Amino acid sequence: MNRRTALKCGLVLGGSAVLWRPQDVWAQSAGWTALFDGSHANNWDPIGNANWRLVEGGVLQADIGTGFLVSKNDYADFQLRAEFWVDATANSGIFIRCTDPKAVTAANAYEVNIFDTRPDPTFGTGAIVNVAKVSPMPKAANQWNTYDITAKGSEFTVVLNGIKTVDAAKDSQHPKGRIALQYGAGIVKFRKVEIRTL
Repeated sequence: MNRRTALKCGLVLGGSAVLWRPQDVWAQSAGWTALFDGSHANNWDPIGNANWRLVEGGVLQADIGTGFLVSKNDYADFQLRAEFWVDATANSGIFIRCTDPKAVTAANAYEVNIFDTRPDPTFGTGAIVNVAKVSPMPKAANQWNTYDITAKGSEFTVVLNGIKTVDAAKDSQHPKGRIALQYGAGIVKFRKVEIRTL
């Protein structure tokens, strides 16, 4: 290999190294903070008796008991993205602005629901329980899904798999609080959860 070819190869490889960044570094550089990145659950405190654990592929899973994983920090105005998988019998949700991190409920937080078989489907998957109904209710079972949840002041937007299910709903009862991942029934998996403050 002559000197000119070696120099070109070096520039190509060097340029590729500059452009490549691991996912968590990319998220942080764009203002996102990983709450769960598949490597550990250190950013969460468990409450209840759900059997949350890391399984193959960097997935956080629960399938027995009931309970929550609660973030260690409070958040007021933010955008949250989460990738999740549930089976057809699952009862789960992402609770935001939880004001009591030791006893999370839909009364002291906003519950962005993941519950395809909820008896009243108007507050099922894609809805914010008791705040914003969804119609028709989308189904999340047996596939990987992405929630994009925005809370800014008293306004909330929820996007499930690119489709807006809650558009500018308003409620000012809980101005800030923790994030909580719920396990209530079935099989529930999360493989990525990230947040950025607004």
